[in-house]
Amino acid sequence: GLFVTDYFTRTPRKLSPFRSFASIELFHFHIPEDTVIAVWNLITFKEQGGTFGDQCPDRSITVYFRSGAPSVINPLRTHFPRDTAVPGSFALTLTWTLPNRTTGVFNVTSPLPGDWFLAAHLPKDEGKISVKGLYEECQYLFQPQLIVQRLVNIAVLYPGYITEQIMGPHNRSCLYKVFVPSYTSQVLVEVLRCRGAEGCPLWLRVRAKAPPLHNSTALDCREHTPCQLVLDLPFWQHWYYVLVEKHPGVLSTVSFRVTVQLTDCSRLSLARPPFLPSSASMNMPHSFGSAGGLALGDSPPTSPNGTKHLVSITSPSGERCWPIRPTLRNELDTFSVHFYIFFGPNVSVPPDRPAVFVINLLPVLDSGGVLNLELRLNVSSLCGENVTVFGCLNHEVPLTSGENASVTCEREHLAGFLLSVNTTASLSRLRIPYPQTGSWYLSLRSLCATQHGFEPCTNVTAEVYLRAYLSPCINDCGMYGQCKLLRTNNYLYAACECKAGWNGWGCTDNAEAFSYGFQLLSTLLLCLSNVMFVPPVAIAVRSHYLLEAAVYIFTMFFSTFYHACDQPGIVVFCIMEYDVLQFCDFLGSLMSVWVTVIAMARLQPVVKQASAGRGCVLYLLGAMLLSMALQMDRHGLWNLLGPSLFALGIMAIAWTARTIRRRHCYPPTWKRWAFYLCPGAMIAAAAVLLYAFVETEENYFYIHSIWHLLIAGSVGFLLPPRAKPSRRLGPLPRHKGCGYQLCVNEQEELGLVDPAVASINSICTS
Repeated sequence: GLFVTDYFTRTPRKLSPFRSFASIELFHFHIPEDTVIAVWNLITFKEQGGTFGDQCPDRSITVYFRSGAPSVINPLRTHFPRDTAVPGSFALTLTWTLPNRTTGVFNVTSPLPGDWFLAAHLPKDEGKISVKGLYEECQYLFQPQLIVQRLVNIAVLYPGYITEQIMGPHNRSCLYKVFVPSYTSQVLVEVLRCRGAEGCPLWLRVRAKAPPLHNSTALDCREHTPCQLVLDLPFWQHWYYVLVEKHPGVLSTVSFRVTVQLTDCSRLSLARPPFLPSSASMNMPHSFGSAGGLALGDSPPTSPNGTKHLVSITSPSGERCWPIRPTLRNELDTFSVHFYIFFGPNVSVPPDRPAVFVINLLPVLDSGGVLNLELRLNVSSLCGENVTVFGCLNHEVPLTSGENASVTCEREHLAGFLLSVNTTASLSRLRIPYPQTGSWYLSLRSLCATQHGFEPCTNVTAEVYLRAYLSPCINDCGMYGQCKLLRTNNYLYAACECKAGWNGWGCTDNAEAFSYGFQLLSTLLLCLSNVMFVPPVAIAVRSHYLLEAAVYIFTMFFSTFYHACDQPGIVVFCIMEYDVLQFCDFLGSLMSVWVTVIAMARLQPVVKQASAGRGCVLYLLGAMLLSMALQMDRHGLWNLLGPSLFALGIMAIAWTARTIRRRHCYPPTWKRWAFYLCPGAMIAAAAVLLYAFVETEENYFYIHSIWHLLIAGSVGFLLPPRAKPSRRLGPLPRHKGCGYQLCVNEQEELGLVDPAVASINSICTS
């Protein structure tokens, strides 16, 4: 055949340590029909500070693959909520082969067509809280690339027609495909008039949706006469691929005929007509056939090496399929869809036949949520009989119980989900996270329990309340989680982000959950530790630093209520919106540093104040600049260092000027340095070190409480004493002529806390 190669790539993305599904990176690909091989090239590289991260440690990267919907992963081995079905996926772990780059290759032979999803993440870390911008972080970038090779012009088999084929010595196989419409209960593929040098040295393989593999349904035509392969309950509205290949070592020419017969289960004991005049009557897609395929009303064409003949069909006995009741789709919001049943929601299940319903999930749009199903039995409708209603939920084909009263939802290559309700357990639920899109069929059957098992009931019609809906998350992630709507390119999906130590897909795993007492203790520590600002407020008021005292009160108030609102558990109290509280807390913290350092600088009033009634110029300028910086990035390192360094620079300039003018160190007393400045600076430095290097998610509540205590304590040490008004002993004689008069407040120059230590004199020299 003729092969066409397609290439797809995605933009590199930064990977994060796994905490929940909200922390993974999801990539969406689409594989076309008739693809024989798909190759994923998985590229991973490190970066640090805009360059290659050769010094970054090697961290394993886990990649998950799934067709039809995103993978439901559980790397932490947490518990899923009750009544949750977990679909399987394939995982691959990448190891590093180079210092800063590694590449992995993942091949899929004959992949299923449609949507494919890749999910990637780093291992879970220790949860360290790092200050943004403190150091160059190691980044691990992941970029998947997809190369597909697909066949074109695959021969199409038409039900009821015979296709003749001659396989030459150099040909190993022939590939065909046939479309299976709805209400088809059986597919029969037969090889006729097989002639070769060694009998019929052929293998017959059949597979749905994609070309057959070595483990697909197969039949050896040497050992079976006639060579017929029967598939019961095929997938509806899909292509089935038929592969006829030679035995290994056969080099001779082999001729054969192949035909396909479909059984229409909507009409018992009747086969589907051999040919319908149009593809629309068979619900075939517009891509039916290849270039030069059937037009509406045309007859089946003949291939250059094959001929098609119409044959009579004897319908094999098949299982009857009952009428399927549709559901009405009502979209309320993203991933919030209700499926209503006509003349429902109460459903009558007769004893002699099943009740079948169909739920249609739209491609791409519905696979990022959770499919919920609920059955509730009306016990009063059973009239005292021991009746059990079984439900089978299957994808793309309904599965109904036959006369053997089977209570399983599995048939060879078909597997589904089983629900049951009876008089003792009248409620049953099923949740499927990230369901595959397409048609889901629910078949309800009532059976009566006897000594020999379950048997069909007689004259008992059970009534069941049926509810089916699509939700973003399971139970909205409960009390200890938040349901987040995420996006990757144009694909939307939802996931839970848990808090307070809770884990799991629906935040229901309490193995590491915080107790109520622990949550209350952490909240009280973070809130009451702000009471340490009361002594700095008292010192500021006593020293006549009223503006500084107002800033400290502002910081204490909003820090207390911000941490009361910021708690992850149920011990939460918010007096206003969280964003407002966070902004005011950060602004108050930075303003406390700013006003304290400016106060330590002891600037002259003409610099410090614009006028007596207009406030402080530097204080107002600092408030405006800090508000702007916090609005740009609240967690940046320079939001804290920038204003602090600027204020320290102003203080250093002021102290240096006084030192040069007075010709001795300022502050001049060793007591001020030993008992106030040095202890205050050491306490503040310890607080910064704890905040930047020690704080983690596990120790946050007490390390951050210690941060509050240390910062408030350092303010009490660093705040300068108040400047007493000078008391003149009398006018000093003033020299006439050119000169200057220098008035010095001795207590202010000495920087003493207790004004009784030194005499209060104003010395004026000319």
